[in-house]
Amino acid sequence: MNFRTTRTRLAAAVTAAVATGALAVSASPASATSAQGYFTGYGTTWTDDWSNEGTLSSGSYARSNATCLWQKILWAEGATESDGTAYDYADIDGVFGPNTTYASKRLQTRWGLDDDGLVGPLTLGKADNKLRYSSGSTSSGTLYLTYDGAAHDFTLRRDDSNRYGFVQDSAWRLAGYNYRTCS
Repeated sequence: MNFRTTRTRLAAAVTAAVATGALAVSASPASATSAQGYFTGYGTTWTDDWSNEGTLSSGSYARSNATCLWQKILWAEGATESDGTAYDYADIDGVFGPNTTYASKRLQTRWGLDDDGLVGPLTLGKADNKLRYSSGSTSSGTLYLTYDGAAHDFTLRRDDSNRYGFVQDSAWRLAGYNYRTCS
C-alpha cells in the first residue's frame, strides 16, 4: 500500500466519521412535545402538561406562538420589565427579545428558580401548576382551562388533538413552536 492510497482511505474515513457524527447530532431527540410542534398535554390532569416542553429563549423558538403563550404568562403574572413597570399586554408579540428575557429572569427569581432566562421544563412546570379547570372533557375532546396568574387570568383550550391554544388578537391561536401568528 502506498502513501497515496493510505491518504485517500484516511480522507474517506474522516469524511464518513464527520458525516456520521453530524447525523448523530441532528438525530438527537427533541423534547417530546416540541418535536410534535405544539404545546401539548395528555390525560385527565393538566398540572403536569408543560414540564416536558421545549425550551424557549432568545435563541430557541424565539419567534413563535409558543413564545407568545409564555409572554401571556408573563403578563398574567405581572412580571417586571427592564424599566421597572409590569409586563404589558402590548408586549405580547411572539418575539423572545431582551424585554421578554428580562421579565423571564425576574419571574424565575420570584418563583425560586434559576434565573437564567431560559424557559424550560422547571419554569414551564411551575407555570402549569397555575392551570385551573374551567369546562369541557378531562378524558377526551376539548378542555378549557384558566391560567390563574398573580395579576391577570386568561383562558386556554386543549383541543381534541391535545394541543394548547389561547386567544390573542381576538382569535384562537395554537401554541406552536415553528410559526408565529400573534403580534
